[in-house]
Amino acid sequence: MKKLPRRFYDRETEIVAQELLGMLLVRRSGDETRVGRIVETEAYLGPHDLAAHSSKGRTPRTEVMFGPPGHAYVYLIYGMYHCMNVVTQAEGLASAVLLRALEPVENIEGRTQGPGLLCRAMGIDRTLNRHDLLSDDFFVARPEAEEPFEIVTRPRIGVDYAGEWAERPLRYYIAGNRYVSKK
Repeated sequence: MKKLPRRFYDRETEIVAQELLGMLLVRRSGDETRVGRIVETEAYLGPHDLAAHSSKGRTPRTEVMFGPPGHAYVYLIYGMYHCMNVVTQAEGLASAVLLRALEPVENIEGRTQGPGLLCRAMGIDRTLNRHDLLSDDFFVARPEAEEPFEIVTRPRIGVDYAGEWAERPLRYYIAGNRYVSKK
């Protein structure tokens, strides 16, 4: 598996969100390596995007979004579910891609259809917030053999509060994949 380079993340968020599809999320802990194929993502475009956490400004929680690309932004929702984003674009732009669903590849137990379930199955929690995704224990890699697929584009899920931003087509998934969280 070849890790994605920093320049992969230092591009427009919508492009990164689409090109993360089919890539492998890898988490090494002790003697175990968990691997899942990314099958669903959502793009969050920075402070002007009312659905993005960065729209509330620079806070201790969102600081990582303003940092360099290629780092994990992991946070807790509803006091019980972790969600993982990949920071994108140049430092200061505060954009990220939410990983919404994985297809299990290696050593994954439990459901992975949804950002909280994905994190639980991969052992991702806030200890991985700000983690450099170019590390050896938590990263995104290109699969050895890439399979062609069609990308479906839809509005994001659960951001009704964001006004006109709620309907923007910024959710992407692999057509026909049974691990997608919601069709």
